This record gives sequence, structure tokens and C-alpha cells, in this order.
Amino acid sequence: APSSRVGGVVGSGGGGADLLSLSVLHSPFSSFSGKKARTFDLEAMFEQTRRTAVERSRKVLGKKRELPMFMKYLIFKIFPCREAACSESEGSSDEELTGPSVQSQTSAQGPAEDTDDDDEDDEFIGPPLPPGFKDSDDDNDNDDTEEEDTNPVKKIPDSHEITLQHGTKTVSALGLDPSGARLITGGYDYDVKFWDFAGMDASLQAFRSLQPCECHQIKSLQYSSTGDVILVVSGNSQAKVLDRDGFPVMECIKGDQYIVDMTNTKGHTAMLNSGCWHPKIKEEFLTCSNDGTVRTWDVNNEKKHKSVFKPRSVQGKRVIPTTCTYSRDGKLIAAGCQDGSIQIWDRNMSVSQVHTKFHCRQAHAPGTDTSCLTFSYDGTVLASRGGDDTLKIWDIRQFKKPLNSAERLPSFFPMTDCCFSPDDKILVTGTSVKKGGGSGKLFFFYRETFQKLYEIEVTDASVVRCLWHPKLNQIMVGTGNGLAKVYYDPVKSQRGAKLCVVKTKRKERQAETLTQDYIITPHALPMFREPRQRSTRKQLEKDRLDPMKSHKPEPPVAGPGRGGRVGTHGGTLSSYIVKNIALDKTDDSNPREAILRHAKEAEENPYWVAPAYAKTQPKTVFAEVEPEDDETDKPEWKKRKI
Repeated sequence: APSSRVGGVVGSGGGGADLLSLSVLHSPFSSFSGKKARTFDLEAMFEQTRRTAVERSRKVLGKKRELPMFMKYLIFKIFPCREAACSESEGSSDEELTGPSVQSQTSAQGPAEDTDDDDEDDEFIGPPLPPGFKDSDDDNDNDDTEEEDTNPVKKIPDSHEITLQHGTKTVSALGLDPSGARLITGGYDYDVKFWDFAGMDASLQAFRSLQPCECHQIKSLQYSSTGDVILVVSGNSQAKVLDRDGFPVMECIKGDQYIVDMTNTKGHTAMLNSGCWHPKIKEEFLTCSNDGTVRTWDVNNEKKHKSVFKPRSVQGKRVIPTTCTYSRDGKLIAAGCQDGSIQIWDRNMSVSQVHTKFHCRQAHAPGTDTSCLTFSYDGTVLASRGGDDTLKIWDIRQFKKPLNSAERLPSFFPMTDCCFSPDDKILVTGTSVKKGGGSGKLFFFYRETFQKLYEIEVTDASVVRCLWHPKLNQIMVGTGNGLAKVYYDPVKSQRGAKLCVVKTKRKERQAETLTQDYIITPHALPMFREPRQRSTRKQLEKDRLDPMKSHKPEPPVAGPGRGGRVGTHGGTLSSYIVKNIALDKTDDSNPREAILRHAKEAEENPYWVAPAYAKTQPKTVFAEVEPEDDETDKPEWKKRKI
């Protein structure tokens, strides 16, 4: 019995052990005690899985479908095969492969063959792809790259575009931060608008608009190299620096306009023309002005400029710089002047000097405004956009003659610019048109030969600004009719405009309209509601008894003052006296009666007049009242005329 077995185990030592052994032998699980544990050959399982994957990949490729990259990785790395196994799988591709391979079975039989398997493991190779698969893929890639190299037009991202409505006047300034997340636009309407590609939806609305320089046209906008501050150059003489949200950080000081030598002034004294940030030093920026100077500034010191550069003509006279820029390494400062010259200084000159490091006197036609200077990304050449309708490219080491030149590119604006493509092989600029004279275009020139590669008709107005962002690979354009256009390609471009076009427009909040003709308020609840008066008569009687509600307001005083209240009074002394002294104007139409009112008082208390007549006329004699003559009987000429 179970109880006796348990008792034997607990009670006695030897007898309990025998009973326990008997119970184990008679247990239902004792039948499995004679079998060995089942072993699994992992290598054979991996080999079978590899062969299955190879067969499936071949079937997929037979249907002309490309094998995904992760499948290649699994086949090459996770399921390696030996040379013999691969050759065997190639020979028997049509046969059905089931079960572990022969080699894997023999490897599990004894340790003597393990060394051979280890040697063979070092020679693993991936499964072979079908003939021509890898080569065809590489050929396609090579063909695409060769086609792009031979045809640079393929690199221009212009398949799609979006239009940002800045306003109705010319967009004269564009700026993108280094990451390409935010765009700023400025125009002739004095507005600066902020556009956030990540936060915008398909309605394409700016999230902020402000006028940092009041009633001055915006001429240049640029983010610093770190993207945390913005340089604003307008039509006044003081440049401003704003943070990313548009709040002012600093404002340059204005110079003394009565000092002849511009070196001795602390700032510009005339209208600004252009400005830009230093590409390496995030606190330094550059401005040029109509006062004939180019000045560098430090954001942390708004009281004085850092250095002054003064362009001079051939005769040594002052000339006005219309545009300025830094070289890509920040060591050179270039300025285009109104006399058609381009002058370049070394930024590291200790004192302000007139002498230039490079200069070209006849770069453009004299008397025209050179609207833009920009260095290539490799820093070897300089591109200039002239007011003489030309675009030129220069090697500053041989500055006498341009490397290439393009003509008949109309420019009506003093800030029409040009820029290089991210790969430094294409040069872009815009053209101006008169109203009703056609469409403004964006022209693309090959840098080496200056051959016109491509052109884009932007809009029926002038193209003023253009900017090709290297990270986004998108082209921003500012036009003369208040538009800012963004050109992009869904495949070649990154982020930017691609982020906002996919977002649906937010539903406009409908005006809250009442569906019923009453308004529900908290005090409309029964617990807060005041009892309604059933009859107005009782309420009127109650108000009549209230001294405050039943008090009649005093009417306004009209005419002369009465009873101490003055009708008309001002701030003079007489009005003050009249205001503070009660006036009691009785009827003084009869002067005799008015005097006799004081007769009794004068007789009882003589003070002024009575003592003088005490001897000559002790008794006062008053005139008697004469009866009024009846003038009705008198002739007309004797009657008294009133």
C-alpha cells in the first residue's frame, strides 16, 4: 500500500530504500528508462535550410525579380556552404533536396573526421547567383552614373516645385539655414517671413512675419555658419542680427557722417548694399555701404567695427562697393564696385589699408552695379554677376581676363545673384524682364565651357534671387512678383519641400455658430437663476422707495452761474474766484432800489459816506421817484429812442 511504502521510507533506513526502488520500477515512466536521449545534428539542419533558401532565390530570380539585400546577406553570411556542396547544388538544381547532406551525416559519426571538416570550414563561400545577375546589376549602375556624368542636366532637381506666397512686391532676399530646415524671405514690402518645412503643411503658410527694419527694403538675409542667428541687411545704415525666432540680438552702430575719413568712424554712415557671414568664424560678418567702405563686425561688440577696407578707383578716389563676400576659407574679402572693378583684400591685414591683394579694374562696365560675387566650393574661381547683363567667371591668380563669360542676361535689380551647384560643375543665375515682356528664367551654365545646359521658365516676372542648397539639393528662387519658388526632385532631393507637400491641409476652424436662439451660461442653471419679476409695477414701486435709484440727477448748468454753481468756468484766477464764491444775483434792474436796500445799515453803522456829509448834509436826501411820463401823447420826435 502507498501508506506502508511511505512509512517504510520514513521509519526504517534500509527497508525504506528498497520500497522506494520498487515504487520507481512500477511507475508509469519506467518504460522510457531504457532509451537513449535524441540527438540533433545542427550542421545538417543549417545545410538543409541553406539549400532551401538557394532554391527559393532561384525561383524568384527566374521571375525576373531582384533579390533583396537582406536575403543576399542571409545567404552569404548566415548560411555559408562548402565548395563541394555548392557545386553539388548547382548540378542538381532541378532535383528536390531533402534531408541532411552526406558530409554532415558522416561528420556526426566520429571525432576522427572532425579535423577534416574544420579544415573545410575555412574555405566557405557564398551561394552562386544565376549567370549574368550580378554583372547586369553592376552594368545598370555604371550606365546610370555614366549617363549622369555625360549629361549634367540629369542632376538638376526641377521635376517638382512648390510656390510660397511672400507678398505682392519683389522678393529681394533669401536665406536657408545650414541644415535646410528653415527658409527666410525678405522683400521690398519691408517684411521678413519665416518658413519651416517640417512644420508647414500643404497650405504653405509662413509661421512668422515681422518688419525688423521698419520702412526699409530688405537687401540681404543669411544664416550664420551654425544657423543660430540671422544677418539682416536693409536700406538703412545699420545692419541687424536676429535669432532663429526673429528676436533682435544686436544692431550695428551708426557712424558720424560729418567725419571725412571713414576710418575714424565707428560704423557706416550711408545706405547698406550687401552683407554676409564669415564661413569659419561664427561671430564675424561683413557689410558694404554707399559711404565707400567695407567693414567687418563682431556680434559681441556692436559699438565699433573690427576693420575697414576702402576700395579706390584708378585715380585713388572713393568708389561705392555694391556687393561683398568672403572666400570659402574666409581668408579673402572681395567687393564689386560701381566703377566696374572687383577688388580683393586679405582679411588678416592688421590695419585698414587701401592696397588690395588682387584686383581687376575692367571686370564689368563702369557705372553699373555688380550685383553678386560668389566663390566656388573648391575656392579656385570667382563668379560675378554684373549690371551690364553679363555673367563672368574668374581665376583670381590670373585676374586680368575672365575664364569665361555669358552675355545678354538682363538684370534690373541690384541684388540679382548667381550660385554654384553642390558638385561645383554648374553655375546658375536668373534674368529680369519688364512687365508684360515675357517670363523670367533661370539659366544653368556648365562651369568649364560656359555652355548653356538648361533653362527654367519661373514666372511672368523677374528672377531676382537663386539659391541651390547643397544638403537638400533643392533650388530656391525669389521673383519680382512676390513669390518664392522651391524646385526639387523626389529622388535626388532630401527633406526640405518634400516634408510639407505630403502633409494634408489642416482643417480651418469653423466659426462657432449657435444652432439655437439662446445662449447657455453657467448662471442659466436653475440653482443660479435669479427669480423673474412677474410684474414691473411692483419693481417700480420698490425702486421708488430706494433713495439711490429714485434720486434725480442734477441738470447741467446753462447760462450764468446760480446758487453757487458756475455755468462756464475755465482755469483762470477769476473763474476760480467765481467758482468758490457764491453768487447771488438778484434783480438789479432798478439801481435806486438796489442802493436803498443798504440805507438802513448805513444809517445805523456809518463808516464810509455818512461821516463826510455829517456837517454839510447830516440828513440824507434821496431823490423822489418821478412818475413815468406818458409818452403816448408826445409827438414822435419827442419820444425817447430806445
